[in-house]
Amino acid sequence: MKKTALPDHIEEIAKKIVDAAYTVHKALGPGLLERVYEVCFCHELAKRGLKFARQIDIPIIYDGILFDEGLRLDVLVEDSIICELKAVDEMNPVWEAQLLSHLKLSKKSLGFLINFNVPRIKDGINRIIV
Repeated sequence: MKKTALPDHIEEIAKKIVDAAYTVHKALGPGLLERVYEVCFCHELAKRGLKFARQIDIPIIYDGILFDEGLRLDVLVEDSIICELKAVDEMNPVWEAQLLSHLKLSKKSLGFLINFNVPRIKDGINRIIV
């Protein structure tokens, strides 16, 4: 993805998100269920002073109509950054497309697709900006 400049406060939040993912992966390693990583990741976010919401439904507006059955986000951090968490052997390209759609529909600029089921977490973090 192209590199787009984001406000400094968003970049600071992003750094804390990546640090939280590294901390969880270092402690737990690969091979666990996604929900285990999610709860531990959110704990690390809280330790870093970040507000977050888990498994939240985001309504969408289509053709002037509000639909409550819109999007389900794994983790929304500081009402600004979407984090979609995975614990899979292989990443499916549709998940990146899904995150892009979530960003556009929720009018957010930054998202992370994080796969914890990798030997090195740096290979499992995909930063997406719209």
